[in-house]
Order: sequence, then structure tokens, then C-alpha cells
Amino acid sequence: MKASTRVLRLLSLLQARREWPGDELAERLEVDVRTIRRDVDRLRELGYAIEASSGPGGGYRLGPGTRTPPLLLDDDEALAVAVALGAAGTVANLQAVALRVLAKLDQLLPSRLRRRLGALAGVTLSLLDRGTAVDLGVLTTIAAACRDEVELGFEYGDRQGQSTARRVQPLRLVHTGRVWYLVAWDLEREGFRTFRVDRVAPKLTRGARFSPRELPEDVATYVSRSIAVAPYRQQARVLLHASPEAIAERVPPWIGLRESTDASGSVFVIGADSAEALAALIVHAGVEFTLLEPAELAAPLQAIAARLQRGATEQRS
Repeated sequence: MKASTRVLRLLSLLQARREWPGDELAERLEVDVRTIRRDVDRLRELGYAIEASSGPGGGYRLGPGTRTPPLLLDDDEALAVAVALGAAGTVANLQAVALRVLAKLDQLLPSRLRRRLGALAGVTLSLLDRGTAVDLGVLTTIAAACRDEVELGFEYGDRQGQSTARRVQPLRLVHTGRVWYLVAWDLEREGFRTFRVDRVAPKLTRGARFSPRELPEDVATYVSRSIAVAPYRQQARVLLHASPEAIAERVPPWIGLRESTDASGSVFVIGADSAEALAALIVHAGVEFTLLEPAELAAPLQAIAARLQRGATEQRS
């Protein structure tokens, strides 16, 4: 293996894991430990802050530097970065930055990847004004805390505008297409919670390291349940009469939590603070439906439908 190829391979390994023992790196690259030390020095000359620890368990890990070094991305990672920039409009004042990064990627990528991203610029322009803007510093601080498995402290504003101090063990960031959410273990409430990132105050503090807990369900289901059902006073189960393909295309994830899908359609649990809001969610789905429960919701929905019918009839007259 050529020295330049080996150095790039070493950088890729250091980026893939938090810390590597020196002898394990040497085994992976089929060289001796002394060669690893020389290659680490070459990476340091390029601007990578690589920290080394001595002793029997000594090893290497990437650390924060004083300047941004060149990044090493494989094909899938480069594509993931480009696609993620499609959501850049949800980060305050990031539109121009996102387009500059896309331009650099387009210039540097090999032709096989550039063809796959050829249509991305137009799609990105249509997406940049969607969603709720969040502070870039808040977002990156939370992402780093999730990666490093360190506790976070911050002020959080709830739906009523009340601010409380929270201390959490961050697990995952989730973007629904409209809003960024943080899934974390709340240390004071002793349970998993979902936080809207746009309601997190900019001043965050990092705390101690922790071992991540496991969610009782997958992250996507947990977030859907947390934001579409649990916070609301009224809940309903409805059967949407459409194919899974039509549901995926027409029903956004924030509508509700999908419980099941079969030949007759998909069962959703939805939540809202009023019967009118529940009706709006059902109408937004844009397909035929059957109310499964609660039965008490049938009368309010019928009254709303009659009111809409009267309004449309009077308009025609």
C-alpha cells in the first residue's frame, strides 16, 4: 500500500471511531506501530488535531483543532451530505452557506456521483424556505453531544412559553421535514422526552459522559407518538382508505402515528386539542376515512361537516 493511500485509510479509520489503540491501527493497515506514528505526524501537518495517549492501552483519536482541515468522505457520505443540505432552510441564515457547499461538492465529486446529484440544486432551492428555523450553534452543539455521549443542560420553552431548566442525556436528533427534534433522557423527570430544537435557548452547557439508554421502540415511532398524539387533549383512531404508496405520498409523518396497514388501508392515531383540529388533520390526509374510535367524536365531526356543507352551499348561491 502506498504511503499516501495508507494515510488516507488511517484518517478514515480515525473518523469512524472515537478512539483506536495503536497496535489495532497497525494491524488494520498491516504496518508496524512506528509507521503509524509517522502517518499520524503527516496528518497533523495537514491540520488534523490527533490526540495520543501513552502506556499499554495507548492509542489515537481525532480532537478539535485550531483550523478546519480537509475532510475525507466516501461516496455514500458525500451523497448524504448533499441530501442533508436539502433541509438547510430549517437552520437560520444557512441558505447561502448551503448553496456554496453544494457548489463545492458538485465541483469536486467524480462524474458518477455528480450525475446522481444533478437534479439536487433545483430540489434544494424549493426546499430551503420550508420548516422552522433553528440556531445553527444549538443544532451543532446538540449533535456533538449526541456523538460524544455527554450530558447537556439548557433552558427550554414549552408550548405555553414557560421556560424551564433541563438536564438531559441526548440520544438522537430527528428532522420531520418541518421541525428538528431532540430525543433525550430527562435526568430530573427520569424518562425519555422529545424537545423541539427551536425552543432550546442558545446557551447550552456540556456535562459528564454517560452510557446511552435504549428507547423502548424505534426512534421514528417514538417521535411520531410524542409529537402527533401524546401532547393533545383529544385523540382518535381512523382508518385511511388508501394504498400504502398513496399514504406515504400524501400523508406527512406529523399527521399521526401509523399503527397498522392492510388491504383496507392504514390505521392512524391522531391527536389535537379540539374536534375541529382533528377534522382538519383528517381532511389534510386527502383520502376517504372511517372513524374507529372514540364513538363520541362522530357527532362533532358530523356537525363540522354540516357546517362546511352549509357554507359551501351559501357561497354557490
